[in-house]
Amino acid sequence: MTAPGTGAATAEPTTGTGAPASAAAPTTGPGAPASAAAPTTGPGAPASAAAPTTGPGASASAAAPTAAASEVGTVPGTGAAAAGSPPPYGTDVVCLGESMVTFLPSRPGRLAEVPSFTRTIGGAESNVACALAAAGHRTRWVSRVGADGFGDHLVAAIAAYGVDTSAVRRDPVRPTGIYFRTATDRASGTHEVLYYRTGSAASAMSPDTLRPADLADTRVLHLSGITAALSSGCLALTRALTARRPGRPLVSFDVNHRPGLWPEPTRAGVLLDLARGADLVFVGEDEAADAFALHGPGAIRAALPEPEVLVVKRGADGAVVYAVGADPVEVPAPRVDVVAPVGAGDAFAAGFLSATLRGLPLRARVRHGHLAAAAALTVPGDLAPPPPRDRADRLADLDDAAWGRLHLGPGWTGEDQEVATP
Repeated sequence: MTAPGTGAATAEPTTGTGAPASAAAPTTGPGAPASAAAPTTGPGAPASAAAPTTGPGASASAAAPTAAASEVGTVPGTGAAAAGSPPPYGTDVVCLGESMVTFLPSRPGRLAEVPSFTRTIGGAESNVACALAAAGHRTRWVSRVGADGFGDHLVAAIAAYGVDTSAVRRDPVRPTGIYFRTATDRASGTHEVLYYRTGSAASAMSPDTLRPADLADTRVLHLSGITAALSSGCLALTRALTARRPGRPLVSFDVNHRPGLWPEPTRAGVLLDLARGADLVFVGEDEAADAFALHGPGAIRAALPEPEVLVVKRGADGAVVYAVGADPVEVPAPRVDVVAPVGAGDAFAAGFLSATLRGLPLRARVRHGHLAAAAALTVPGDLAPPPPRDRADRLADLDDAAWGRLHLGPGWTGEDQEVATP
């Protein structure tokens, strides 16, 4: 096993070492050098911000919130270490799931009409790991890839964000998954996506392929419903990881319903059962209607009373968060000039988890989720640099009226871009 984050994957002990994972990070797409990631102490961009090229340009005189940090939905170890003492956990978040090489179209149109594609990476769980690592958190990605060039590219690109990839196994027989998609919104009728993932290396994950060390010493385990849909072994693994047991980390579960991956009669019951076993659940209002025939945040919470925290995402209308022992909190989303409507859900989960790890109040967690989603929506690919932490904190601390006037456009997260707070 290699040092965390080096980009080298461990060999599957019964299948050989596979190809080396020392491929250079690509010059395009998410394989940017690790030096671009935020330091572990948090980015240090100036706090005296002012505005993106789009959006209002009023003053930044937002008052800090007066409410104390909520204790609902806290993470094991949050706030437990005394100042100056070593952290009680070696990893903040472990993300388990398949990542694939993604081919993005060079222009809008049907796949049959697109002349060329740009290679990048995509995967719900690895997207969350990369975004959290870029925000300064210690993350590990657990998965399987093929002993092929696409596997090399995936591991190197994800490691370049500062993610520990030492728990990635190489499969000498099964390939790394790939997919192609159009530039349109996934929810639109013209969206096309072609997956080449049947029989992929990641689809061979099961309880037998997981080592205890893969999940050891972590505060949060993040999963999604996509993994459960890949194979019977992946479903068994997801069920085992969402089973409630003493001493487990906080289990975060993003429903991430993909209709094309699920047999119609089974998807609703399986995804609901998995969500009921999690401590923190993310679900879109639209996907709950599609997968579960549940309409509205209240109906979703009634069907999912078990999670300590349930976040119902409502797209441009914001999100509603339910927590045991607390009143529901509804937080609108800021206005965003969308470049590409992909990656927002994973980014929202990363922003919310980051704020949870920091022990912030529920409203601030949702706002950090919205800001991370806005960062993803204002770039062409699935992954985007997060806003500097002090800038995000200042925006999340805006009063309700100022937050309601916030307008974010392309470039708003850049080091040289200041964001106007209205």
